[in-house]
Amino acid sequence: MGVLTPRPRTRTSGTRALQRVFGVLAVTGACLASAPPALATGPAPTRLADADNPTFGLSSSSECVFGGDIIKSTPWSLQRVLLDQLREQATGKGVTVAVIDTGVDDKNPQLRGAMAAGGKDYVGKSGDGAEDIEGHGTRVAGIIAAREIPGTGFAGIAPEAKILSLRYTGAEEKQGNSRTMSAAIRDAVAKGAEIINISSDTANKQDNTELRNAVAAAVDADALIVAASGNDGADGKSASTYPASYPGVLAVAASDRNDERAFFSQAGDFVDIAAPGVSMVSTVPKGGQCTADGTSFAAPYVAGVAALLKEKHPRWSAAQLATRIQETAQRPGRGPNRYLGWGVVDPVAALSDDSTPGTHPEPDPPVKAGAGEVVPMAVTMGETEAEQERRIAMYVVGAGLLLVLLAGGSGVAVRDWRSKRARQPR
Repeated sequence: MGVLTPRPRTRTSGTRALQRVFGVLAVTGACLASAPPALATGPAPTRLADADNPTFGLSSSSECVFGGDIIKSTPWSLQRVLLDQLREQATGKGVTVAVIDTGVDDKNPQLRGAMAAGGKDYVGKSGDGAEDIEGHGTRVAGIIAAREIPGTGFAGIAPEAKILSLRYTGAEEKQGNSRTMSAAIRDAVAKGAEIINISSDTANKQDNTELRNAVAAAVDADALIVAASGNDGADGKSASTYPASYPGVLAVAASDRNDERAFFSQAGDFVDIAAPGVSMVSTVPKGGQCTADGTSFAAPYVAGVAALLKEKHPRWSAAQLATRIQETAQRPGRGPNRYLGWGVVDPVAALSDDSTPGTHPEPDPPVKAGAGEVVPMAVTMGETEAEQERRIAMYVVGAGLLLVLLAGGSGVAVRDWRSKRARQPR
C-alpha cells in the first residue's frame, strides 16, 4: 500500500475559507451597528469636543503663553457667523460692557482701544483693573470686543464696544469672593454699563444673600447680566449655579462645533441660551492669542451679541434684549431644555429681526392635527452619540476584515509557494 499524503489545498478552497470568514465578520459588524449602544440609554446630548482634558475657567490661563503669537486663521466660532452681514447692522459702538473678572490687560494690541474709563481693581494694586496675571478676564474681554488687526481672523463679536474692567479676583496676594463681586456689580451699574459679563460662579454652587441683592439691584436698574452656567456638567445632572441662576440673569451654557452641549457644560432648568465654548480663540495678556474651553468663554460671546442689539435698539430693555437672543436661537425643539436653554445663539438672526420683542421668550405654537401644514422633523446637528458609536463599530469591523484578509492572503501565498517547492524535483 502506498503512503497516504495530504491533498494540497487549492486556491479555490483557500478563497472559500476567506469568504466564510468575511461573511461571519460582516454579519457581526451589522449586528454591532444595528444594536443599541450601551451608553446611549439616557437623554443627555453630551459630546467630547476636541480634547480629553479641556481647561476650564481660571485654570485655563496656564495653557497659554502670554505675549505670544497670534492665530492667523478665523476661529470656528466666527466662521459660523456671516460677519459681513452682522457688521453691516451693528458693531457695538457706544455700548459699554462691564467685565467682572480677573482684570483686562490693555497691552494686547486688540484691546488697547477697547477700554472704557472708570475701571477698578478690588483685590490688587492696578487701580483701573488693567492688570491680569491670570489671563482669564483678558480672554473674556477679547471675545466681546477685540479690535480687528492685520494678520489674524479673530476679532470680538462687538469690535467697537467698550470694556469696563472691574477686577474682583485674581491678584497675587488676594483672591476675590462674593463680596468683591457684589461691589463690582454695583459699580458697573453706577458707571452706566448696559451689559455686565460674569464668567465665574460661587464656590460649591452656594447661594449668597449679598450677591443675590446686588444682582437684583442691577436687574432693577435695567442692566443685562450675562453669566456662565459653570463647567461641572460632565455627569449630565442638573444643578444651580450662582449668579447664573438668579432671576433676570441670562445664563449661558457652552456648545460645540455640532451645536450640541459641550460635555462639561452645567445642565439645569436655569440655562437660558448656549454659545460656542470649545477651542475659543481670544486675546491674552502682553499680546498674542490662545485657545481655551469653558462656559467662561461662551458667556462673552452672548454678551457681545447683546451689545450689538443694544447699539441697534438703544431703547430696548434688558429683558427685551435677552428675549430677542433666546427667541432667535437655533433651538432643537419648540421650547427650551436644560442643556441648551432656548438653543444656540444666532447673532445674525437676532440682529435681522427688527420687530419689538416681549419681555420673555415664548415657545413656538404647536401645529394642530389635520391643519394641513408640514411639520418639520427635528434636526440633529452632526452625529448623535448612537451614530458615532455605530460608525466606530464599523471602523473596528473594517479594520478586522482588513487584517483577516491580509493574514488569509499571506497564508494562501505561503501554502502555494510551499506546494510549488515540494513538487520541484530535487
